[in-house]
Amino acid sequence: MSLNETKTKYLIINTLQEKNLVKKNVYKSIQLAFDNFKVAIKELIDELNAELKEKDEDYTLECYVGNFHIELYFGNDVVVFYFQNNVYEIDKSHSIWAHSYIQDNPLNAFVGIIHVYNFIKNSYKNNENDGAGYLIARIFINQEQHYFVEGKRQLGFLYNDFSQNIIGKDDFKKIIQSVILYCLDFEMLVPPYEEFSVISVEQIKTMLNKSRSQNAKRMGFQFYKNDTSV
Repeated sequence: MSLNETKTKYLIINTLQEKNLVKKNVYKSIQLAFDNFKVAIKELIDELNAELKEKDEDYTLECYVGNFHIELYFGNDVVVFYFQNNVYEIDKSHSIWAHSYIQDNPLNAFVGIIHVYNFIKNSYKNNENDGAGYLIARIFINQEQHYFVEGKRQLGFLYNDFSQNIIGKDDFKKIIQSVILYCLDFEMLVPPYEEFSVISVEQIKTMLNKSRSQNAKRMGFQFYKNDTSV
């Protein structure tokens, strides 16, 4: 075996071991984050409900905890926090690579992701399959529990110091509150007139049978991480 072949095999083995260890560490970070999140959301709900019950019990918050997700119910909204098991490397075109935190250790760019989706409560609870949900934020967490958030409006700029932010219960409470505030300000809009100007017999009968039109907060909405207008 030549010296070059030996070096190549060593490089392959070393890289596999190194990346496998990092991915295991990221997975552990996501599991720890999930545990912290459950504590954070319970505390926040208890705090908010203690105030709301004195004013209007109809608007109290509740949540459901699944194996890899948490559903938060409030007002007319449902927010689903989905903890993805896969480990990703942040694309090198992402602005986060400009930080010395990643440049000094590129393995810190391997992250787990928590997707945050917003649905209308009636659609979600009634299992209406055509009810649209929208991605409003993504939370990235690496092996060192450092995190940053991409998202709409305040979610896109309040939590972006990847080198300094270390995720914990209090951080999750702040993020959840920002998510709630965004959803409360993100109301249903009247669909364009042209969308309902022509309708078939089948369509009107389907609508009448369901006693509703399509439930979606905004027609034509798409998620762009740098879009702050929505």
